Amino acid sequence: MVHDSPERPTPAPKPRRGSKSDLPQDDPTLDTSDVDPETSAAEEEDEARLPDASDDATEAVAEGTLSVGHAAIENAVRLAPTSPGVYRMLNAANDVLYVGKAKNVKKRLSSYARANAPLPARILRMIAPTTHVEIVSTTTETEALLLEANLIKQLRPRFNVQLRDDKSFPYILISGDHWAPQILKHRGAQSRPGRYFGPFANAGAVNRTITALQRAFLIRSCTDGFFESRTRPCLLYQIKRCAGPCTREIDFSGYSELVREATEFLSGRSHAVKELLAAEMEKASGELEFETAALYRDRLAALSAIQSQQGINPRTVEEADVFAIHQEGGYSCVEVFFFRTGQNWGNRAYFPRAEKSFTPEEVLSSFLAQFYDDKPPPKLILLSHEIEESALLADALSVKAGSKVEVSVPKRGEKKELIGHALTNAREALGRKLADTATQSRLLEGMVTTLGLPHTPKRIEVYDNSHIQGTNAVGAMIVAGPDGFMKNQYRKFNIKSEGLTPGDDYGMMREVLERRFKRLLKPPEGEAAAKDGAKTKADDDSFPQWPDLVIIDGGRGQLNAVREIFGNLGLTQVSLMAVAKGPERDAGRETLFMPDREAIKLEPRDPVLYFIQRLRDEAHRFVIGSHRKLRKKDIREAGLQEIPGIGPSRKRALLHHFGTLKEIERASIADLGKVPGVSAESARKIFEFFHAQPG
Repeated sequence: MVHDSPERPTPAPKPRRGSKSDLPQDDPTLDTSDVDPETSAAEEEDEARLPDASDDATEAVAEGTLSVGHAAIENAVRLAPTSPGVYRMLNAANDVLYVGKAKNVKKRLSSYARANAPLPARILRMIAPTTHVEIVSTTTETEALLLEANLIKQLRPRFNVQLRDDKSFPYILISGDHWAPQILKHRGAQSRPGRYFGPFANAGAVNRTITALQRAFLIRSCTDGFFESRTRPCLLYQIKRCAGPCTREIDFSGYSELVREATEFLSGRSHAVKELLAAEMEKASGELEFETAALYRDRLAALSAIQSQQGINPRTVEEADVFAIHQEGGYSCVEVFFFRTGQNWGNRAYFPRAEKSFTPEEVLSSFLAQFYDDKPPPKLILLSHEIEESALLADALSVKAGSKVEVSVPKRGEKKELIGHALTNAREALGRKLADTATQSRLLEGMVTTLGLPHTPKRIEVYDNSHIQGTNAVGAMIVAGPDGFMKNQYRKFNIKSEGLTPGDDYGMMREVLERRFKRLLKPPEGEAAAKDGAKTKADDDSFPQWPDLVIIDGGRGQLNAVREIFGNLGLTQVSLMAVAKGPERDAGRETLFMPDREAIKLEPRDPVLYFIQRLRDEAHRFVIGSHRKLRKKDIREAGLQEIPGIGPSRKRALLHHFGTLKEIERASIADLGKVPGVSAESARKIFEFFHAQPG
């Protein structure tokens, strides 16, 4: 789907200042080890996780509680309207158990109220704890469908199918607010002028496509600020991934033609673009301009690479989303493929939470309404299974999109083949996820045996802190569970205590843990109630808010300090462990410390030790990234005066030579030594200031 955003006046080309750097900051191939860890965690496509297996099917429903539920629903029936609406079943604690919609709310609730009606066990388990019912009337059944989907995503009721691991999808943006448009990845509100192409299934698909498009059309990816500072082309021009508009290596009309070709390709007219490039290549070759012909050849190869990576590029489907569901072992997997402008822009697997008694059609129907709650639907939606309310869903999505949306289950032809391909992917994705989860479960069970834990941990929290001589101190928490690292649960803590001695690791850990667990012990006011009176709580499926095991980087001293902190807070149900590095920090020679036990040394090849190393290393990676971000922000705000021995004169000389603080930070010791007035010793101090390793 292509979106145009309103264009602002295009600024005229301006003269540029000098800069020594040869690499644009936004190049997707560059090292990103020092990017904002929160951003990087969000951009790394977290694999969707399996919900916990539900044992509800074995629960017996007591006759007494069932009669209470029937009575509560009968009371609601007396006041229920005969018009469309949405109803919520709640228990005594005011938790929402189920959200449903109906064309006639009174009639639907009456079906639940009949004591002798032959209802499925799942419905009986839902009725039993119900103490009251809330109803919202809507004008049409379409409105009821949209409201139901919104409330399910918001309230996450126990007895509904739940779409989890949901996030916005990335787009490709060709900007429209500069005379030399930029190509970049974009998430969020589409407020910047330009043309948006998407959605793509994940950030990796966007990055690969942008890289290939740069090779094919030589469009810049650098920021406007970097562009304006150039006096000579950057490295991307040298490796033939940019046409060099910043230094007029290409004129305005020539660059505009490249942008037009890229836009045509992304708009689905790829065949015409390839024919044009092939004709230009033949023409250049016929005129013996072999270097020009080779350039067109490379651009054609880049376009072919994009289409080969896309796998399937349908001939008869211009714009569609394809959904296929596969169930196995009590779990469901919904595979989604995105086709736009006749091109495959990626696929993604989802594992919605649903009881085993739900049929594929029921899961898929509820999944679709929630999936499009905050996303624009395409013109065509292809399904692997017939759903009961496909016409109603099509009407609701048509209202949402402002144009006709078709929902269908293809029976033959290319569309049927697309469904078959998606079903194969769904089956394989669920198989891989079940295997991965089994492996992770074995590791967690191994920790129980090796470490003597009271039960298999569902949530493990690992803490670490980072600083340089006490400055820019930051703590971090990473979280892991049965499905691996849970990056949406990661947290960083800027150390705020003013009385800490620089480098006081114990004091820093104390502040982090107290802030973390005091919040759990006493939630801030305002968090006790969510929208519409629903309570804030952990998912039922679920990933608990309280950890079963806390791991810290350190030895017996750190462990005793944490025990004291937990004792002061009254925490007794959380297991503790400290991981001390081996001699000379050798991996595989770590010592594990636990309260009231002898130190534990595992064999270097023990899978449990390897798992613990991974947990510790992930915490270290995350906290170092957090520290670097904080330190760079501090440096930008403080400037060069924080560097020992750098006074106003040298500061002016450095800025005059390099142009910006960013370029000074990137410079090598040799480059710094070339600045007038900067000695070799001063150059070394400046370099070490920017590249000091945090502790």
